[in-house]
Amino acid sequence: MSVDLVVKYKQAMELEVPIIRFRRGKAKTKEVVPKERINQQVTANEVRLISEDGKMLGVVKIKEALRKAEEADLDLVEISPTAEPPVCRIMDFSKYYYQKEKKVKEARKKKHEVEIKEIKFGPNTEEHDYNFKKNNAIKFLKQHNKVKFTVRFRGRQMAHKELGYDVLERLKMELQHMADPDADPVSERNLLSMIMTPKKDIEKIMEKIVKEKEADSAVIPAPAEEVKPAPEPVPEPEPVIEKEDKPKAAAKPKAKPAAKPKASAKK
Repeated sequence: MSVDLVVKYKQAMELEVPIIRFRRGKAKTKEVVPKERINQQVTANEVRLISEDGKMLGVVKIKEALRKAEEADLDLVEISPTAEPPVCRIMDFSKYYYQKEKKVKEARKKKHEVEIKEIKFGPNTEEHDYNFKKNNAIKFLKQHNKVKFTVRFRGRQMAHKELGYDVLERLKMELQHMADPDADPVSERNLLSMIMTPKKDIEKIMEKIVKEKEADSAVIPAPAEEVKPAPEPVPEPEPVIEKEDKPKAAAKPKAKPAAKPKASAKK
């Protein structure tokens, strides 16, 4: 190792300059050197200092700023290098950098790349298949993706392209509350297509639809119970009037029948 390299290495160690190592190959390397300069890396003679509590301490010499950072057992971080003079703050740099990195990761998660999802129909798609594919389109729109509706014609169906326009017009009308068409349907050979983009406030729209459905289900009255007809009144039995026994009349003596004359004896 030459003398010049040894001197440069010692100077780097004294200034606490981090050494950047790059990997060979196609692997991506993360940035090692932070954007903010800290402690001895600050080159300005004077800085506008902010304490760890956020109080403005005014313009001070760099040596004074470093001394106060050491007394607080913290780092001197240059947060605004373009200002005159540069603005530095006394803070825990490791904690600050961790929170900054965490915010960047959360921002990447929230960032959504818009994709175009394609759903294909036929000019004579049955009602069940139509509703199934439309529900899939609603799922894609909820995910903030664009949806491309394509109607494909085969053979003699090319002579009836108006059926494909009817399918796209129906989709446009049924989804107009959550998406807008980018342009009119485009015809290309045996295909007819239309792209729809979800509205910016689609999440609020879907929440409103869910609440309306819940309210409608709560208002629907319960099925009325069958009213049975009242039983017919049973007529009361008529009171039985007992008849008084009348004295029976004395029985008349029966007349004896007249005696028949006896036949005379034959001679």
